[in-house]
Amino acid sequence: MLEFLFWFSLFLIIYCYFLYPLVLWMIGRVWRRPVAKNYAFIPSVSVVMSVWNEEKVIKDKLLNLLAMDYPVDKVEILVGSDGSTDSTPELVYQFKDERVRFFDYQERRGKMSVLNDLVKEARYDIVLFCDARQRFAPDVIKELTANFADPKVGCVSGELVIEDNGTGASQGVGMYWTYEKFIRREESGIHSIMGATGAIYAIRRELFKNVPTHIVLDDMFIPFSIIQLGYRAIFDPSAKAFDKAVQNSDEEFRRKVRTLAGNFQIFLLFPGIFNPLKSPIAWQLFSHKFLRLKIPFLMVLLFIINFLLFTNNLIYSVMACLQVVFYGCAMLGMMTQKNSGMIGKILKKIGAVPYMFCVLNFSALVGFWRFATSQQKVTWEKAVDK
Repeated sequence: MLEFLFWFSLFLIIYCYFLYPLVLWMIGRVWRRPVAKNYAFIPSVSVVMSVWNEEKVIKDKLLNLLAMDYPVDKVEILVGSDGSTDSTPELVYQFKDERVRFFDYQERRGKMSVLNDLVKEARYDIVLFCDARQRFAPDVIKELTANFADPKVGCVSGELVIEDNGTGASQGVGMYWTYEKFIRREESGIHSIMGATGAIYAIRRELFKNVPTHIVLDDMFIPFSIIQLGYRAIFDPSAKAFDKAVQNSDEEFRRKVRTLAGNFQIFLLFPGIFNPLKSPIAWQLFSHKFLRLKIPFLMVLLFIINFLLFTNNLIYSVMACLQVVFYGCAMLGMMTQKNSGMIGKILKKIGAVPYMFCVLNFSALVGFWRFATSQQKVTWEKAVDK
C-alpha cells in the first residue's frame, strides 16, 4: 500500500507539471481553434480600474492609458477609489480629460464591490479591466479588441511581462511565469484559459455577471462565468502589460496565498465546470488548477513515505537522496536571495527554481488554511512598496 501511494503521488506530481503541458502541446499540434482576429473591428472600450492608495503610480497609469494608440472618441476610463486614504483622489481629479471618469467611494468595501459599480457605469460594449501598477504597451487596446471580431470570444487576457530585477526571487518567478504562459497559450488554442491576468483582460460588457463581493479573484470568476455561457476566454500575448518583479519571496508568497485561497472559492462557485459532459474545460481545469492545489499535500506524503521505504531497495534510497538534494537547493536559493557576489549569483541560479517551487507550494497550504478558516480578506494590501 505504501509503495502504491508513493508511485501514485509521484505520478500525479509529474503529470501536473510535465505530462499535462506535454499533452496540451501535442493536442495543439494536430487540432487548434484559431481566433478570427480582425483589426478592422474597432469597438468602443470602457477601461475599468479599482484603486486603493495608489498615489505613487496613479498619475503614470492614467497618462499611460490616455496615450493608447486607439481612437480617442472610442475610449473612456473609469477609476473607482475604494476608500483611499492617501492623495489618490486628488491626483485623479487633476486630470481634466473628459475621457477620465472618477468615482470616489468613501467606504472601503473591497475590489469586487467597486468593479460591480464601475461596470454598471460603463457606457461601451467592451470592458477592459486593469490595475494601477502595470504599464501597458501603446497597442494594448487595439490588440485586445481585435479578438472580439470573433463572435465566440467573450474574454481576452493579455500577457503580463515580468521585468527581472536580478534577485533570486525574480528569477524564480520569471521562469515560473514563462512556464505558466506556455500553458495558457496551449489551453487558449484548444478552447479557453483557466483564468485571466487580472492586470490586463477585456470582456463583452453584455456578458458581465456581478462578482460576489466575498471572493478575491475577479480574473477567474468573470472568465468562468463567460465560459459557462458558451463563449471562449482566450490568451493573446500580443497585448502586453509590464510589471516589476518582486523584490523578495515574501512578496510573492503573500500574493500567491491570496490567489490560491481564491481558487478554492471559485471551485465552490462553479462545481458544474468540472463535469466533462457539460464543460469544455473540465480536463484542463482539473489538471491545471485543481490538481496544482493538491501538489503540496502530495509532496509531504511523498517525502514521508519515501523515508519509510528508505531501506527497502536502491530505488527508494536514490529517490530519497534526490528529494534531499532538491530541498537542499531550495534552502540554498533562500539563503542566497540577496547575495550579489559571483559565487552567490551562481548559487542563486541553482537554487532559484527549487526555492520558488517550494514557496509557491507552501503558499497553497497557507491559502487552503485561509480559505478553510475564512481568514482571507476581500480587501487587499500592497504586494510591493512602490
